[in-house]
Amino acid sequence: MRISFFSRSNCRECCAVRRFFRERALRFVEINVDVFAEREKELRERTGSATVPKIFFGEKLIGGLVELNALRKDGGEELERRLTAAVGEGPSAPAYGFEEAAEVEEEEEEEEEIGRVVRVLRQRLPIQDRWMKMKIARNCFAGSELVELLVRHHGCAPSKAVEIGKQLCKKHFIHHVFGENDFEEGNHFYRFLEHEPLISKCFNFRGSTNDSEPKAAAAVCDRLTKIMCAILESYASEDRRHVDYMAISKSEEFRRYVNMTQDLQRVNLLELSENETLAFFINLYNAMIIHAMIRVGCEEGVINRRSFSDFHYLIGGHPYSLGAIKNGILRSNQRPPYSLIKPFGTGDRRLEHALVKMDPLVHFGLCNGTKSSPKVRFFSSYRVAEELRSAAREFFENDGIEVDLEKRTIHLTPIFKWHSSDFGQERNILKWIINFLDANKAGLLTHLLGDGGHVNISYMSYDWSINS
Repeated sequence: MRISFFSRSNCRECCAVRRFFRERALRFVEINVDVFAEREKELRERTGSATVPKIFFGEKLIGGLVELNALRKDGGEELERRLTAAVGEGPSAPAYGFEEAAEVEEEEEEEEEIGRVVRVLRQRLPIQDRWMKMKIARNCFAGSELVELLVRHHGCAPSKAVEIGKQLCKKHFIHHVFGENDFEEGNHFYRFLEHEPLISKCFNFRGSTNDSEPKAAAAVCDRLTKIMCAILESYASEDRRHVDYMAISKSEEFRRYVNMTQDLQRVNLLELSENETLAFFINLYNAMIIHAMIRVGCEEGVINRRSFSDFHYLIGGHPYSLGAIKNGILRSNQRPPYSLIKPFGTGDRRLEHALVKMDPLVHFGLCNGTKSSPKVRFFSSYRVAEELRSAAREFFENDGIEVDLEKRTIHLTPIFKWHSSDFGQERNILKWIINFLDANKAGLLTHLLGDGGHVNISYMSYDWSINS
């Protein structure tokens, strides 16, 4: 007999059902329809609606959380009776490697719409190394060559060919070799995105770029978040402090996540609002850490920070490392700790996406995969500010601060030391922290700061071992 249930990501009732089965060591199959969208049709056919959770004992529909709780009354005798009496096979477990047919067909249609022109250009443009500005530009072509080919092959006017060139630049199929313009006819040189430096080393690049029409950035962010939330719900501890990276690496959810990251390659980040950008890049950072843990690994259970610094994704036509996301985007292009150089120099196109104002709460939303890090979580764009405040409060409730009233000493996470420029002077940091403490710690800290005496600040040691 099999226990199975349909779920969605970030569903409290689904979490309660999952917790119930785990606490009783009952084996079950979960079908998250946010991840396995092709199974939603089956959910409707079997239950008559799309609401979740929907629980099956064998082939029999039990209902949702309310019905499950009803079975738990009277010592759970009715639950045991139903489990024993259940027969047949319920909804099957998701199959590894199965792609949703409708989704594949849709992507093929999108590729046909815009990829036709690109395929011809790749085949027929004279792509070669050129000497310009005392440098060798690799694998490039002239704007005039692209215009001439479009006029000859598509029979369009030169002005139309230039407009197509501008669209190809805007959608990140091609870039100017020095980033000087979007597209101009003449002796200006361009290269395809896959020929850009570092692109081949990006972990969401598989030898060629995704030529489908770019999906809306907000939609890509939403899908990414749902998949990663489903992964945490299935393969992390309830408190999210421990992650089973080995199980994730073998899961169908992770395989689909990796495939989905190709949609990031040419996504238009300028569509995002400030809050959407904040949530998008926090979520992407946390997802990339999990991906890096699996693909790069760690030595003897300790993070290799040098290896992780080389982990890149191709996002919106440009390569982003974990450091570029954290320090360039989320910290508004501030220097990393112990560095003299900002992530993005003058003229770097990625500067367009850096947050206008840095929110220090970001540090409590980022999980770098270590035991001393804030726990891993993902954020919604419409509640990201509230959720970051909640993340900070939870961090300080646990290991982020210790108040020793007798020694008049505050023990803080070294996050404040490393990023002191984001938080201000030490005494101001302590006043700021009070807003996120429980009543007991807030009272102790307020007393120390208000009696006029000296307050010592000590920084805790940081545990770089992984949170597995």
